[in-house]
Amino acid sequence: MSALILKQGREKSLLRRHPWIFSGAVERVAGKPAPGETVEVKSASGALLAHAAWSPKSQIRARVWSFAPQEAIDAGFFRRRVAAAVAMRAALAAAKHSNALRLVHGESDGLPGVVVDRYADVLVAQFLSAGAERWREAILDALVEETHCEAVYERSDAEVRKLEGLEARAGFARGNREARRCPIIEYGLNFRVDVEEGQKTGFFLDQRENRQRVRALAAGREVLDGFCYTGGFAIAAAAGGAKRVLALESSAPALEVARDNLAANPLDAAKVEFVKADVFAHLRALRDGGARFGLVVLDPPKFAPTAAQAKNAARAYKDVNLLAFKLLAPGGLLATFSCSGGVSGELFQSIVAGAALDAGAEAAILERFHAAPDHPVALEFPEGEYLKGLLVVRK
Repeated sequence: MSALILKQGREKSLLRRHPWIFSGAVERVAGKPAPGETVEVKSASGALLAHAAWSPKSQIRARVWSFAPQEAIDAGFFRRRVAAAVAMRAALAAAKHSNALRLVHGESDGLPGVVVDRYADVLVAQFLSAGAERWREAILDALVEETHCEAVYERSDAEVRKLEGLEARAGFARGNREARRCPIIEYGLNFRVDVEEGQKTGFFLDQRENRQRVRALAAGREVLDGFCYTGGFAIAAAAGGAKRVLALESSAPALEVARDNLAANPLDAAKVEFVKADVFAHLRALRDGGARFGLVVLDPPKFAPTAAQAKNAARAYKDVNLLAFKLLAPGGLLATFSCSGGVSGELFQSIVAGAALDAGAEAAILERFHAAPDHPVALEFPEGEYLKGLLVVRK
């Protein structure tokens, strides 16, 4: 087996069980490992620290599979990891309320570069690293064996694959080639998930509990849902008894699915208005028209995938939250989110505070939002905590 030898003193993060090894920590490579091949990771003194997947094109040169020196990285290893991840989700309370869950969450499940969501009887899998790509078939076999799902659709089309030197790939990897639009249930609400064309894997499962919280807050309120995508928050608000819901989205295909989702539920469709619009421009028009809302939900796309883009993203987050504060009635609630890994929770709070100040609004945090429990964060891998949100009241 080839070996990756670290520079003197660069083993500290591995001793804390952080799974990433960056290019700057590598002294040399013994052997000629192929992309994704398993390598031994050794300290400068020669101590065996871990087994990892080699990725020569990425700044993250290796991702750790196992810190147990004697554990073999083979098909059995992936079966065990997949089985453990599936079993953990089966024990969650959410499993009683929804047939759509994240089953594998990358590093937090000991499977770097592997993401798997379950939508009823269809799995959507992403293989986003060289190591995940190399073990793709073994992982697919394990997923089918553990879940007995009728189909696995692959969405290995994320931009991050380019950083690994991998081409994009999408299509059915296993099973039923007709299972493109999956009907799911979430806390009694019906949604149809487009696994083929939707963002990420088709639906934002990480917001499940936050949608349920918005549902509980919406009764009797005029609700504005910015960046509504396929209508998750808007429909939850309507189900919670909102007086009216205005939902904005720039994507026509997403709005088509949103309207289908609304029609699939026994709700008063007249109370929900979906509008195709540039959200920033429409919020300004609403502000200029003197509109006021009792609850505003902001769940924008990822403005800052990495920390290097955080400065530009901060301006976009501040602008949209400032507009939201301008539209909030006294006593109104703002549920605002960031899914940008490059924006920390502390920075996000600072941005929202600045927006309130510039809007002339006195506000306070009532709650903090996080990703649903089927998106766990490994204690040694804080980078896994990408979704953060605040529930803010305007005084």
